[in-house]
Amino acid sequence: MTLFNLLAGLIGLSAIFSYLNYRFLKLPMSIGLMVMGLAFSLVIVLLGAFDLGVHDQARGVLMQVDFNETLMQGMLGFLLFAGALHVDLNDLREQRTLILLLAVFGTLLTTLLVGAVLFFVLPILGITLGWWYCLLFGALIAPTDPIAVLGILKKLGVPKSLEVQISGESLFNDGVGVVIFLAIWSLAGLGGDHGGELSGGGIAWLFVQEALGGALFGLVIGYFGYRMLKSIDNYQVEILISLALVFTGYAISMWLHLSGPIAMVIAGLLLGNHGRAFAMSDTTREHLDMFWELVDEFLNAILFVLIGLEMLILSFVGEYLLAGIIVIAIVLLARLGTVALPVNILRWRGKGEDLPRYTSRLMTWGGLRGGISVALALSIPVVHNGAPLAERETIVALTYIVVLFSIIVQGLTMGPLLRRWGVVGES
Repeated sequence: MTLFNLLAGLIGLSAIFSYLNYRFLKLPMSIGLMVMGLAFSLVIVLLGAFDLGVHDQARGVLMQVDFNETLMQGMLGFLLFAGALHVDLNDLREQRTLILLLAVFGTLLTTLLVGAVLFFVLPILGITLGWWYCLLFGALIAPTDPIAVLGILKKLGVPKSLEVQISGESLFNDGVGVVIFLAIWSLAGLGGDHGGELSGGGIAWLFVQEALGGALFGLVIGYFGYRMLKSIDNYQVEILISLALVFTGYAISMWLHLSGPIAMVIAGLLLGNHGRAFAMSDTTREHLDMFWELVDEFLNAILFVLIGLEMLILSFVGEYLLAGIIVIAIVLLARLGTVALPVNILRWRGKGEDLPRYTSRLMTWGGLRGGISVALALSIPVVHNGAPLAERETIVALTYIVVLFSIIVQGLTMGPLLRRWGVVGES
């Protein structure tokens, strides 16, 4: 099947599912699309019982879509740039201490906690997963995805500070999570597409190169884009410049082995704040915002449909259901610990007076896992050193179960829980 036909099918399904969700289900768009993708997958699987060949054909088509490459080297740069473009830097600055603690130390601590507990719990369930693979799972499940929950928070009218905390952390911990994943991959000596084995010094340099290098590169391309926008007043050309900034900036950062996600966040913040204030006319601001909101919605629609459709490929998920339920609890408890620790430290030091009592609970339940986790899990090779990598199946299955629970259960219960905790009034 050609690339055009694949895109036509995905966009067609996304449009149909979006219409049905808006008209009938009335769920938050990202959640509704994934639920319908899952339902569609289950229908295809059931049709396979009648030996009509539909299941095998649909599975074959979907296997042509490289989820990891589609997200990590395609959608992610656009999604992060679009998200950062609409974040107010002043609001972000007010919450910078908590956001940095959560995005950097919280992500690292979650990785270690989940990995360590998993290493001791899984053998009790009869599942063998080595130490490095447990840490690898911890790294890919640590980053949070704000997409599904932010729409709910805005609709319910939660305090702006909480929106900024959740979105700010998620924008930065995607890049941090990918760097930690690569570091663990290298320490484990797994090689493959993610690179070879590194020493301790090499790991430190990897963090500096990827994270700090990505941030500096984002500043450079963001400033370059700002100067270009400032020198003209034509919204069509300015939108094209912003689009080229993401395309070329992400490609160059990957080529230079810098963190593309971090670079796009920094560039988006610079253009969305400094560029918006000093380099854009009112007409340009209006059209640029509309364009990137559309890009954001369009790519998110395809992403969540793809997550739902992945069930066609991951036929082994059911075998790990019990383990998945236990892992969900482990991930949530680790998240609660890594959120409560910095929140209480800030309060103890007298810097957390503006943090409501429900901050830890809200950021734990609102810290959804999404496309990044699935993409990193699917990036693990099927074969390593000429032999099948059995650990991959376990990691992919557990990741998928956690992501499904996170988006569907946590996403759909956010509203009732916020009302119960008194964050918002009854609607």
